[in-house]
Amino acid sequence: MDSIKVHNSLKPGGPVPFVPIEKGKVSWYACGPTVYDQSHLGHARNYVSTDIIRRILAHYFGFDVKFVMNFTDIDDKIIIKARRQRLLDLEKKKNHTDAELKELVLAAFQAYAKSNLPALLEPADQPLTPENYNARRDVAYGNVLAGGALSPESKPGDAEAKVKMHISNMTSAVIALSGNSQVFKGAEEILLPYLDSLYKETIDTSDQSMFTDLTRFMEGEFTDDMDALNVLRPDVVTRVTEYVPQIATFVEKIVEKGFAYEAEGSVYFDIAAFEKAGNTYARLRPDSRNDKALQEEGEGSLSKALGGKRGAGDFALWKSSKPGEPYWPSKWGNGRPGWHIECSVMASDVLGSRMDLHSGGIDLAFPHHDNELAQSEAFYCEHGHEHTWVNYFLHMGHLSISGSKMSKSLKNFQTIKDALASTYTARSMRIVFLLGRWNDGVEISPDMRSQADSWESAVNNFFINTKSLLVEAAGTKNVDSAIGKLSLDPEKKKPTEGLLTDLEQAEKDLETALVNSFDTPQAMRIIMDIIRKANVQITTIKSDEDLSAVEAVARWVTRIVGILGLDANATPPYNGLGWAPSAAAVNVDPHVAVQPYEAVYKSVVSESKALQLPSSDAIESLLAASPAVEFESLANSGVRDPEQLALPFLRAVSRIRDELRRIAPTSSPDIKKSILALSDRIRDVDLTNLGVYLDDRTDNQPSLIKFIPAAELIAAREEKAAKEAEKARAKEEAKIAREKAEEEKWAKAKLAPEDMFKSDERYSDFDAEGMPTKMKDGSEVPKSQLKKLKKEWDRQKKAHGEYLAKFGGSSA
Repeated sequence: MDSIKVHNSLKPGGPVPFVPIEKGKVSWYACGPTVYDQSHLGHARNYVSTDIIRRILAHYFGFDVKFVMNFTDIDDKIIIKARRQRLLDLEKKKNHTDAELKELVLAAFQAYAKSNLPALLEPADQPLTPENYNARRDVAYGNVLAGGALSPESKPGDAEAKVKMHISNMTSAVIALSGNSQVFKGAEEILLPYLDSLYKETIDTSDQSMFTDLTRFMEGEFTDDMDALNVLRPDVVTRVTEYVPQIATFVEKIVEKGFAYEAEGSVYFDIAAFEKAGNTYARLRPDSRNDKALQEEGEGSLSKALGGKRGAGDFALWKSSKPGEPYWPSKWGNGRPGWHIECSVMASDVLGSRMDLHSGGIDLAFPHHDNELAQSEAFYCEHGHEHTWVNYFLHMGHLSISGSKMSKSLKNFQTIKDALASTYTARSMRIVFLLGRWNDGVEISPDMRSQADSWESAVNNFFINTKSLLVEAAGTKNVDSAIGKLSLDPEKKKPTEGLLTDLEQAEKDLETALVNSFDTPQAMRIIMDIIRKANVQITTIKSDEDLSAVEAVARWVTRIVGILGLDANATPPYNGLGWAPSAAAVNVDPHVAVQPYEAVYKSVVSESKALQLPSSDAIESLLAASPAVEFESLANSGVRDPEQLALPFLRAVSRIRDELRRIAPTSSPDIKKSILALSDRIRDVDLTNLGVYLDDRTDNQPSLIKFIPAAELIAAREEKAAKEAEKARAKEEAKIAREKAEEEKWAKAKLAPEDMFKSDERYSDFDAEGMPTKMKDGSEVPKSQLKKLKKEWDRQKKAHGEYLAKFGGSSA
């Protein structure tokens, strides 16, 4: 195996060799979520991509991975949300009159505009009201609402997304004030910050349950979302609130070493002292070290009033708690941890002074991860020697929508729960992320989804076809017993050498892709390429050796998609073939599961017996057989996969149908018609509605049974019916057009040539054949015109003759 290379944010450029601290083992700390709201697709992008790399390291390369992840269960966002919700709940309990409530919302309305949408306050001499809001909104921000940018020279991004969010909140409040909805519900987003500005210092934070109730609930929601996405759970989970004493001790040591200082009850990291000692700050994002906006975002919105910093970039390790904020005791007074210090302490506690990997979203690179590095290296460095705390930083590209990062704060997100309930499956979402590089951004688009759906469909169909062929060729009762039963005869290997050689090359190419910084887009292309080649082999299978080569490809693809996490029920070493059955199959009642298939079987037997079929031992034997015996054997042996349980009845139906189609040509016309109608209905209606497709084959080969989602089969049936209906409509229209043309032809031909010009007012005299001789004014008909009229007369004479020959009679 070539050595693995990874993109390491600590060393910009191409991938660098990955050399773990301890051979065969990988220590990994991943920044987990701040649990204050539902998780969205941006979180899915981060944690699914992280999970993919973790699975590749553990299940493909065989590393023993120790994976640690934290939950940030106390920070400014959590404090603000929990406190504001408490204040809103208290406000709702007050006995407001309608006038008082309207006055409260109007005050919040004005305050919200002043803080977030100041352009709405122009002109200043005319107060903003719900009545003039729409007009002002359209003037001030109409361009942004139409998809434009705040400034003509820039492109829409996060700033514009934030404006749209604030406008949405303001608009909801206006609607609420109009009386068409509950005021508190509609105006909640503008009331929350306003109430917080009025009453935040009155909240008793000695009872921290308002914060922990929120975070414990959201932690559970996040875990459920990750389980639903087939993300492996961490080996170790840490929480900030469980580490506060250790954090305080950690900070004390940094202060003692001269790399931090206390000011007004808070403790700040001293960047100047750190660098003076020979250390490097902002190693991940040196160009961002003076970015004031990022620095402020990293400190948190509640920390703007903290004072005493020596350097503008110095960041808080410990924050003095103000009224309305939770607190813990420390030597500097009551306070709480800074955001960055939490990960340094928790990661170090579990993994020690060094770790192989540290990961998170790309937006965490600065200041969060840069600050983590600085404070951890300050803690561990000795005698002026710089300490390496993290060897490799992996940053996942973020997910964007309409040019802006998907985030909770911008409220431009779709929650994971909503996505899985509507537009995605866990598998389809993971495929989307696999089709992009883990360290690149992903833009949600219809093309992206279409490509992922196409890939999934191709793999699924390949598994379906291979399993169907194996069951038939091996003559077994289920797929599991068919796998691996065929073997390659060395003397007959020639027909399969091409595909087997292709598989060997695919295995090498896949490893090359994965050692190249986990290049999953290339891996997905390799999988698709070998499937295309195997599909070609499927169409020309002539022997067990040919099919065995296809099986080898299918089993290899099964292993790789299992490693990539595309099968929620598969576990290492990912043996078998195809996607594993759903989790629901484990507790299925066998008799309930097969009832629809058994009903179809009984119906087919009954209707077949009612037909006056030609004498046939084969059909009589098939109709007398009892697939229920085979089914009971499977159920009693513990099989709970609905597909396997259904196979006895489906095989019986398929064999009866095949035999009916074989004897149809020797039946009377009426019986033949009935047989073919029943055959088509079995395939296109009865089984299609159950998600089963019978693939009819030539040369008297038995039909293949394929399990395909019923929705796909029904959609295909409806599309086929629509095309046939359109074809029939076009045919009928063409027939009517032909009949009309024919009718017009004979109506015109019915007129005798002698009479065809006599109704033309241009002429006044005619000869015996009805040809005009004089014009209306008595002049002779011009010779050139006579020549043209004679041609018309000759054509009409011929047509009239055909009319008389067809219909008889005379022109009279």
